[in-house]
Amino acid sequence: MFSYPVAWTRRTWLTLLLIPLSWLFRAVVALRRSLYRAGLLRSERLPVPVIVVGNISVGGTGKTPLVLWLATKLRDNGYQPGIISRGYGGSNPSPRAVQPDSDTTQCGDEPVLLARRSHCPVWICRDRVATARALLATNPDCNVIISDDGLQHYRLARDAEIAVIDGARGLGNGLLLPAGPLREPPSRLIEVDAVVVRGMATLVTPTQFPMTLEPAGLRNVNYTSRQVDASHFKGLRVHAVAGIGNPQQFFDTLTQMGIAHTPHAFADHHAFTAADLIFSDCDAIVMTEKDAVKCEAFAANTHWALQVDAQIDDALLQHLLERINRTH
Repeated sequence: MFSYPVAWTRRTWLTLLLIPLSWLFRAVVALRRSLYRAGLLRSERLPVPVIVVGNISVGGTGKTPLVLWLATKLRDNGYQPGIISRGYGGSNPSPRAVQPDSDTTQCGDEPVLLARRSHCPVWICRDRVATARALLATNPDCNVIISDDGLQHYRLARDAEIAVIDGARGLGNGLLLPAGPLREPPSRLIEVDAVVVRGMATLVTPTQFPMTLEPAGLRNVNYTSRQVDASHFKGLRVHAVAGIGNPQQFFDTLTQMGIAHTPHAFADHHAFTAADLIFSDCDAIVMTEKDAVKCEAFAANTHWALQVDAQIDDALLQHLLERINRTH
């Protein structure tokens, strides 16, 4: 399970020991940004608008549901979006397309989930500029790019930036790595076009939008056409597994749905095996969508995936459209 260590949530003796390294990391971050601003390092602009969805802290914040929400809203407004991603856990030295049935060990779990649910072309590679150009070359109708993560990938010029914050954890102790959880200083949030806060709002910015993740049904991992609601699990011995950035939020959601369960937290992007899903006194296993795509090869009929949808005010979309319409 990924959770902030105590030294990242408040100032401790370990924090004090790590602060000099944090200052060094901050200096490197500032230098790199200065080189891009001065033009000594070049950002490459694409022929279509680019919207980057990222964060300034390590760990899961809810970027993937937000990307899915944004792709849907853009399509509803006449756009043809494409999605690019690094492909966490993937093994791709050059850009490649991700299909709904792609191997997660080669492409990563989040890109496969995005390919299944977004109905958009999804391409992955560490080099996001090359990835975006490859996507556009094979999908000439695409007229806007959504970058899943990549807020710090400054070589890709962007028309709009969204920073996603986990409201429960906030910015931790407010320090940069390794003394804290931040990749960039908190002042970076002033520069982005929108801050999306998942859950309770712990930050106040002029362009802040709250986001909630609402359950949208449970589907069988083996038979995806079979869906049930929470009442299906009444009286069953349920085990819940989660290999995401903040597993507790998944477990809390199941509790709020009335699904009594025994929780099992794994590291973010955990490579599940059949042995991970063997529990005694178990009638059903419930997992996240992201984990389900990695478990299909050995899933049983008693395995279920919870689908969640991001709920955000449409004012965020209008704000982004105004931004990209000014630049293109």
